[in-house]
Formats: sequence, structure tokens, C-alpha cells
Amino acid sequence: MPRITKVYTRTGDDGTTGLGGGQRVEKDSLRIEAYGTVDELNSVLGVAQVYCEDKQITKWLLEIQNDLFHLGSDLCVLEEDKQKYSIPQIEKRHVDRLETIMDQCQAELAPLKEFILPGGSSGAAQLHIARTVCRRAERITLSLSKISAVSSNVIPYLNRLSDALFVLARYENLKGEVSDIFWNPSA
Repeated sequence: MPRITKVYTRTGDDGTTGLGGGQRVEKDSLRIEAYGTVDELNSVLGVAQVYCEDKQITKWLLEIQNDLFHLGSDLCVLEEDKQKYSIPQIEKRHVDRLETIMDQCQAELAPLKEFILPGGSSGAAQLHIARTVCRRAERITLSLSKISAVSSNVIPYLNRLSDALFVLARYENLKGEVSDIFWNPSA
């Protein structure tokens, strides 16, 4: 694992940054955009933790934030370099854990019969923001995968995570005894 001894290096002043394998790439490349958006998502989840009142949800969010560091690591190192460097990566177990979380929550949630609007409690609203950032990370990573190899569990993880954040928003509302807000298609 790298040790951060100095926050600034000046090496990025030319508009490039270093990948985990040492390659220099433009800061606006899809790879940087992908893991930068994952970093943004992690920060949004940090805010969501502050607003979520259910302690089980905040515990899950902390686990997910840790997963997102695995995901950033996974995206920051090219596939051909992963044998050379022992780095944390997103594995099937991370995807499976998200499914388990959703199953646990959905066992208590009423089935949806209509669309809901983002909102309800403060925590749920923050989780909906996180869900939309996650969807953006997924779209960018999918674009990246069309030009450069991406680990096989990365896109499924992001897809499952956005679903999990939707379920967690509903679960936060349920636990806080706040009603979901239903879309009024005739408004």
C-alpha cells in the first residue's frame, strides 16, 4: 500500500496524473473520471452517514465506503498490472453482500406499486443523491470498459450498489417512520 508522505507532488501540474502501475494519463481520461466519480460517491456516502438515523444503515454505509476504496484501487491499476501489484479489488463477495443487504431490507419494506420521488427523511434524501452519483460512476465505467479492460466485478458492483442505495433510502424512511413520497403522474 502506498504511504502518503506529502499531499502535493507538483507532478500533476501538467494536467496528468499517475495510475497505480506508474503510467501517466490525462486527468480528464475516462479512467480518472471513473475512479474520481467513485471517490465523489464515497464522499456523498460520508454525508449520508451523518444524516441517517438508523445505526444498521450507517454500519452498512461504512462497509460500502471501504468497498469503494477497493473499487478505486481496482480502477486505478490497469488489468495487465494487477498480477504485478497486489491490490485490493472488488470481488464477487462484495456484490453478494449488497444483495444480502437488499434482501434484509426488502423483507421489511412494502412492495412498490408506483414510483417514488427522492426524499422523505434527510438521510433518505442523501442516499438518493448517492444513488444518482453511483449511476453516473456506472455509466462512466461502462464507457471506460469499451476502450480499456475493467475487472469483471466492477460494473456489477456499481449496478448493485445503486439498487442498494435506493433500497436503503426506503429503509431509512421506514425506520424513521417517514413515508416515501410517491410520484403523481397526473400532476
